[in-house]
Amino acid sequence: MFFFILTNNNSNKMFFLFILFFSTLISISSNSWFGCWIGLEINLLSFIPLISNSKNLLSVETSLKYFLTQSLASINFLFMILIKFSLLKNFDMNNIISIMMNSSLLMKMGSAPFHFWFPNIVEGLSWMNNFMLMTWQKISPMILLSYYFNKNFLIFMIIMNLIIGSLGGLNQTSLRKLLAFSSINNLGWMIFSIMISENLWLFYFLIYSMMIFMMISLFFLMNMYFMNQLFINNMNFFIKMNLLINFLSLGGLPPFMGFMPKWIIINFLLINKFYFLTFIFMMTSLIIIYYYIRIIYSSFMFNYFKMKWMNLFMKNNMFLINLSSFISISSMILSTFIFM
Repeated sequence: MFFFILTNNNSNKMFFLFILFFSTLISISSNSWFGCWIGLEINLLSFIPLISNSKNLLSVETSLKYFLTQSLASINFLFMILIKFSLLKNFDMNNIISIMMNSSLLMKMGSAPFHFWFPNIVEGLSWMNNFMLMTWQKISPMILLSYYFNKNFLIFMIIMNLIIGSLGGLNQTSLRKLLAFSSINNLGWMIFSIMISENLWLFYFLIYSMMIFMMISLFFLMNMYFMNQLFINNMNFFIKMNLLINFLSLGGLPPFMGFMPKWIIINFLLINKFYFLTFIFMMTSLIIIYYYIRIIYSSFMFNYFKMKWMNLFMKNNMFLINLSSFISISSMILSTFIFM
């Protein structure tokens, strides 16, 4: 079902979707940096047809912006590979080269401070394309980042991601931009998790993908793009509760699913006495939970009118909505058995 929604039943786009999946596998399984670069390029060239739509000028503009930013990052990445392994083999420039290569991969992911393209592009995409951009498109750069990174540089980038991702979402009215800044904040957590262990990163990434899919599916089914739609629509109480649960889970509030991977990372930070970094992680999470609660509180308080199609929506999709709420609530309770 997800594939058909993403491709709008278009067989050509289905072909590009499979190429997108295979290009990621090529990139992360390659035994040379040049092979990794080829995988990233195939990934870029297969994603552009998925997001472009000739009937929508905003979509065309978005795909052009995406192409330009990704091309710039790819050129920088390729140039650093050539310098490292061909031109300057005998010179000791490992720190500079690692910083430049890391910067290229961070730009590809939309990490701060190279994030300026990310919210603008997210605003011009459909919900399902946004899901791909916020999840699948981060796999290749993240895995490549774990192969060769500068520790001090990445810790600074993590702090930048946490602060910009939390503060950037405070004044947003667009739900897509709100999730974009939330993605930037979660990217800081993911980068730190991959510095600890690839298994921990995979666990965090799967939990985050599940949470963002539940949020995006709900917004897609209800055709919501802006915050005022949450206030205007007199939604069923169960839908509002589902929004509350999923927002709080995405913010990392216990006892919901999103708290589990953050709990493990904070535990690691405290064991290794990274107290200042722990403080930044926790404070930025509190800011994100604050503006999620602000949105949901307003949605609960303001009721204007009830749309006629809401009854039909409730009948067709109530099972999916209740299932996502149950997963968010029960997963944290079940996961505590790991530590028993």
